[in-house]
Amino acid sequence: MMKYIIKFNGYLNKLLAFFSGIAVLILTCIAAGNMFLRIVYNPINGSYELIGFFGAVATGFALGYTQIRKDHIIVTIFTDKYPKNVIPFLDGINYIINFIFFTLVSWQTFKWGLKIERTGELSETLKIIFHPFVYCLAIGFATLALTIFIDFLRLFYKEKKA
Repeated sequence: MMKYIIKFNGYLNKLLAFFSGIAVLILTCIAAGNMFLRIVYNPINGSYELIGFFGAVATGFALGYTQIRKDHIIVTIFTDKYPKNVIPFLDGINYIINFIFFTLVSWQTFKWGLKIERTGELSETLKIIFHPFVYCLAIGFATLALTIFIDFLRLFYKEKKA
């Protein structure tokens, strides 16, 4: 069962990482186009706003995949001095605290998106709806929380060596 949960999480985060890459491409094209048009004509109205929205999507969607790869910054200056049998216990505490924190962040971000959608709030410059970008960020935090919870479960799950 655990093997299937890990696979599902991997596929989900790879899919979100793919869309994160697309968001990076879009914001890069907007930024480059804006710089070019600033020289030859007029800059793109709202480019700063769009780059911010797509940057949020790119960052949010990449969080879980980055956690799977353990590419976040880890400071081990203190934990390296602990006995080897204490480190999994500390990792477990860390995973639980981070799981709770990012679950709350995801939930509050989703609630904020609902509020923006309900009130019909629009972006400042372009006057477009932006709650879908907020929902994307909430999804990113939720997948990070799921990945951290799976990391916690893996402390107790011994994978069979092939």
